[in-house]
Amino acid sequence: MRIALGVSYNGQAYNGWQSQPSGKTVQDHLEAALGRFAAQEVSTICAGRTDAGVHGLMQVVHFDTELQRAPFSWVRGTNTFLPPDIAVQWAQPVSDEFHSRACATGRRYAYVLLQSPVRPSVEAGRVGWVFHALDGEAMQQAARNLIGEHDFSSFRASGCQAKTPVKTLYDIRVSRRMTDGGSKQAAASSMRPGDTEPMECCYWRFEFDGSAFLHHMVRNIMGCLIAIGQGLYPPEWMEQVLAARSRDAAAPTFAPDGLYFLGPMYDEKWGLPTRTAAFDWLP
Repeated sequence: MRIALGVSYNGQAYNGWQSQPSGKTVQDHLEAALGRFAAQEVSTICAGRTDAGVHGLMQVVHFDTELQRAPFSWVRGTNTFLPPDIAVQWAQPVSDEFHSRACATGRRYAYVLLQSPVRPSVEAGRVGWVFHALDGEAMQQAARNLIGEHDFSSFRASGCQAKTPVKTLYDIRVSRRMTDGGSKQAAASSMRPGDTEPMECCYWRFEFDGSAFLHHMVRNIMGCLIAIGQGLYPPEWMEQVLAARSRDAAAPTFAPDGLYFLGPMYDEKWGLPTRTAAFDWLP
């Protein structure tokens, strides 16, 4: 029978999703745990690979097995053998026609960014960080240039193995959540010489919906959006970067810390969950 799993993980301790000889990947740990629970070797296929340091809120994988177990047993049994920063959220039998990667109609990512004069501590590794105020309207305007089907070579890592750089971005949403009133006092105490007023502390959230993504594509887009948000370039610069089809035209790759794979999108006929409790704590 074929089983689909929804898996969440904190990517800080791992060299990405895909199995490597070092064994320090999410896939290596998941397959080892599945193998111990099933008492047989288990090979998984995922919906979308993530890089080192990138987190997953609902990675979807599938595997084939002769072992007959109830869905809750796959969840609890596998989690028994997983480290605390990886957890199976749900399990569901699916037909042999289901393929976690090929059946996905799209994929979703979110980047969470802390704007503050002081670096993160509790959120270290879980959020990106900027210490300059950002212009949300300029970033959203720039993002509109990327919607649709385009050649995203300017945002593609040199080691990308995708067959084509042409992908479709369905939507990019930029939102801001202010912190509480104490943040202004903290900002005021951290003002640098020459500052005229304290910078407001807040969390920015960037959500990306697309057909598929190139290696480092979201992080390279984030580098450009933040450069525009800081006023280093006008929003129209994003269109120029896209048209250049050259990685040299874009900003440096931004940190992986605040990047979350929200999961794949599937047709309703598969009956798979679209979110888990892991979604609800993000700013």
